Amino acid sequence: MSADKRRVQFRAPSRLIERADSLADVLGSDRTDILTTALREYLRDAAHDDEVKQEIAGAYYDDEISFEQLKSLVGTEEAANFRVLKRQLDEELTDELTEV
Repeated sequence: MSADKRRVQFRAPSRLIERADSLADVLGSDRTDILTTALREYLRDAAHDDEVKQEIAGAYYDDEISFEQLKSLVGTEEAANFRVLKRQLDEELTDELTEV
């Protein structure tokens, strides 16, 4: 894990935080470790979900996220595949527009 850390604040249901605190007690950890692990696992799983992956790809194709953001979400190899497809789609669109 990177030593570069950022402090964040958010609101969550009390019961959810209580559960995180209880798990931290059981594991001899702290709330931050529990929440960081949960977030990391969620992001990893979401990037492998086909529907979420298509949303991510769509955001990249629509220039809503950068290639670096794409790469951080889906990994280098998958991002490279999306970049190739985006270029192909852009070329097809250009070809269609020149035919009009």
